[in-house]
Amino acid sequence: MSEIPTELKFAASHEWARLEEDGSVTVGISDHAQNELGDVVYVELPEPGQQLAARHEAGVVESVKAASDIYAPVGGNVIAVNSALDDAPEMVNQDPYGEGWFYRLEPDDVEELTELLDAEAYAEICAAEEH
Repeated sequence: MSEIPTELKFAASHEWARLEEDGSVTVGISDHAQNELGDVVYVELPEPGQQLAARHEAGVVESVKAASDIYAPVGGNVIAVNSALDDAPEMVNQDPYGEGWFYRLEPDDVEELTELLDAEAYAEICAAEEH
């Protein structure tokens, strides 16, 4: 079973969201998602200043097996991107909940986080996909 941190919220499309102390939200993909993708070779991230709508495309992650869209778990304005992934996309595989984060945004409505899945509900989705 993939690692699923209980402090995070998850989208059914396998993105995670973490509310930071400053009110921003950090986004990445789950351990389950990176495992399914295989070796990540390229990540296309949104631009700083870009306005994202919840559940709409925010970028692309490419692996040796496939390319997959990244969706915004909540809407907001992109305030930072993990530019380290340009040179080291493998960090998504090595540390999906840490150094492999994708972007950070200032949420339009922090309450959107309550619409996401908790770790237990997300684990059920992952288990269903594995069967």
